[in-house]
Amino acid sequence: VAFVGFQYKFGKWMALRSVDAKDMPEGREGRYNYGEIHRSVEQLCREMGVEKPRLMVADMGVPNAFAVGRKGAGVVVVSQEIIDLLEHDELKGVLAHELAHIKNRDVVIMVLGQSIASMVGIIVQWGYILGGDRNIGTYLVGMLLGTVAQMIVMIFVMAISRYREYVADEDAATYTRNPDAMARALEKISAGAQGKEMKGEETVNALCIFGTERGILQKIFSTHPPTEKRISRLRSM
Repeated sequence: VAFVGFQYKFGKWMALRSVDAKDMPEGREGRYNYGEIHRSVEQLCREMGVEKPRLMVADMGVPNAFAVGRKGAGVVVVSQEIIDLLEHDELKGVLAHELAHIKNRDVVIMVLGQSIASMVGIIVQWGYILGGDRNIGTYLVGMLLGTVAQMIVMIFVMAISRYREYVADEDAATYTRNPDAMARALEKISAGAQGKEMKGEETVNALCIFGTERGILQKIFSTHPPTEKRISRLRSM
């Protein structure tokens, strides 16, 4: 339990620190009407039955957004790039998606899953080492078996993550009553991220509304479903 709690607290801190997230102003600053974003979130929170999370903004290098924390202690971070890119109804869909992750405790579920995978790897590794001869070969085989066991569990954890993304998309479409706006947002975010590198830790990518996947292995371990499938499901609602 302590290990899971540490991972949760440390992961939340690292995610915010890695993108240098700052508290979102309550009103207008220059050309940014942050007050409108606050009002949209407040309206969505009333409909979704969750407390308003702390809103933060960051320069991520790409249009994206992510949520960390749990109900009552959530944080939603949006990039300046996504504010520049999206229309109001599209951004509202993205905000609803992130609020759905908090409402559904998805971040907590993912931290728990990753912690279980780590613990399984450690148990398999040391179970083999302690049950065998005390030599370098035993240690190497134990390390290999532990890594493989952890990867197998992580395949299931990533499959759960991809399913939770679909659920958050559907919740966003339901609460905004505008699945097309959510679909358009994903199209724009995908196009806007092409050829650009996101700032921050690799773990932040797993939290974001838009994730990247390239090769077969990366798709297996991807936290996000293919964007075109997400768009197709939204358009069929």
